[in-house]
Amino acid sequence: MSYIDCFVAAVPSGNKEKYIQHAKIAAEIFKEYGALEVVENWGDDVPDGEITSLPMAVKAERNETIVFSWVVWPSKEIRDSGWGAMMEDPRMSPENNPMPFDGKRLIYGGFKTILKS
Repeated sequence: MSYIDCFVAAVPSGNKEKYIQHAKIAAEIFKEYGALEVVENWGDDVPDGEITSLPMAVKAERNETIVFSWVVWPSKEIRDSGWGAMMEDPRMSPENNPMPFDGKRLIYGGFKTILKS
């Protein structure tokens, strides 16, 4: 089954267009290195929680929007190889494709798919 990387970030709302441009470049590179699909989502109905929530998880500020993204890979092996290559790719360097948000508050992880219907 496929392997999924997911990401949650708080992006300054005024940086939406910059984020889209950053994401387009990254998506092209992800696919070059084996990803099957890249999905980017701009928060529309992401409530604050009392104990936990997506905004709390990334310490979102009032002027930030939650972004939820995922990358679908055919396998963990291809994902691991792709990530290694991407980290060496100059197009992913902060100088060439700067993150328009605070990367220190980015949450990410890799997941083995266990059900797809």
